[in-house]
Amino acid sequence: MSEETKHTHQIVGPKVYVIILFALLIGTALTVWASFIELGPWNPVIALAIATGKAVLVVLFFMQVKYSSKLTKLTVGAGIFTLLALISMTLSDYISRAWGRW
Repeated sequence: MSEETKHTHQIVGPKVYVIILFALLIGTALTVWASFIELGPWNPVIALAIATGKAVLVVLFFMQVKYSSKLTKLTVGAGIFTLLALISMTLSDYISRAWGRW
């Protein structure tokens, strides 16, 4: 096998997965706890922030993007950028409508 196509795989020990498991469980407990607190319009913002943090942990460690090549990281970044672009275009359309003026 030539050097250009040779891939090395990072061996992640079970200790890392246990730490991530507890971090995800704490994130779930925070989400449940935050749902019982009345924060007005900030409730979905807090819930989405916690969910984003948990999703980042899953993508980085369980999908092993943290230990992947730069091309894989670029692909994940491009996917996130595309998602944010689509969400921003949808919200700009939603905000710019003349609700109740017709």
